[in-house]
Amino acid sequence: MHRHWTKRVGYRVIRVVARLVVVALFRFRSFGASNMPREGPVLVCSNHQSHLDPVLVGLVFDRRLNYVARKSLFKFAPLRWLIRFLDAIPIDRDGMGLEGIKESIRRLRRGEAVLIFPEGTRTLDGELADLKPGFCALARRTKAVLLPVAIDGAFEAWPRDSALIKLSRIQVRVGTPIEYSDYAKLSDEQLVEDLRGRIVASLESLHRRR
Repeated sequence: MHRHWTKRVGYRVIRVVARLVVVALFRFRSFGASNMPREGPVLVCSNHQSHLDPVLVGLVFDRRLNYVARKSLFKFAPLRWLIRFLDAIPIDRDGMGLEGIKESIRRLRRGEAVLIFPEGTRTLDGELADLKPGFCALARRTKAVLLPVAIDGAFEAWPRDSALIKLSRIQVRVGTPIEYSDYAKLSDEQLVEDLRGRIVASLESLHRRR
């Protein structure tokens, strides 16, 4: 996807500023960024602990990510300009929706990286919930690499039932990628289990570092 130079430069500037803020406030650290492929379609699959998660995952990679955003946010003036500037993919409140799926597929087929949260919503208790299998179709149709990501500490910083952000140490670990050749013959159930296992392993690694 060809983007105007202002969007390319702007993304990097926003990322640098956001990283400085997050490191200062949350002692942010990340591990395993080198597991991100340098090119080709990548479906980045992360656990979902808070509203901070898209920013946190985006700070880990030098490679640009495509984000998803609820359609209602495109009508919210304080955020509308930013999410449009970042070329966010609009989704329905209760799921990706047909339009969101089609646009995600288009960007993956262009060789871009798309960030999704397979749990479908933020965790209620900080624990990893069951993963929804919808990502399997996206991956298979585009032959994208699946990249598991684990976030730890964001729930303590901004739990779902709180309007206030607290200072808490936040860490992110990128797991071992799953290539198309590794999952082509797996059933959706097996692929969900494999991805969940890799996210859990990364979470356990972060817990040990606390």
